[in-house]
Amino acid sequence: MISDTPSVTQLSQVISQSAAPAFLLGALGAFIAILISRLNRIVDRSVILNGIPDDDAARYRLKADLPRLMQRAAMMNRAIFWAVTASISVTLLVIVAFVTAFFHIQHERGVAIFFMISLGAFTISLVDFAREVRIALSEYDHYG
Repeated sequence: MISDTPSVTQLSQVISQSAAPAFLLGALGAFIAILISRLNRIVDRSVILNGIPDDDAARYRLKADLPRLMQRAAMMNRAIFWAVTASISVTLLVIVAFVTAFFHIQHERGVAIFFMISLGAFTISLVDFAREVRIALSEYDHYG
């Protein structure tokens, strides 16, 4: 029943179990900020390269980097998407924990599912980030 509120012990347990997901959520927020920063740098570089006139023989060769930058931007976009998905899953995990405690329902399976989803999405995001970093370290980035 709704009138049967959870005990202080129950709420304390849910709060203590939500500490680890809260730290994960903070880490994901910081990671998303890094991903967005990298995406902004890629976009800025693309704008600069697109601004090189076709008759600028000295710098025109730099435009050859545009397809690679578009590939990197796509990877950053996917990494951001999966990091946000992981963040939403962690948030839902905490919500499920409190709602199930409120209704005196076992929450272990629901919380475990959301935790696995969030870690899976975070892993996919990290893989895309690693792939983007690897591409970024090619020879084009070492030219002015």
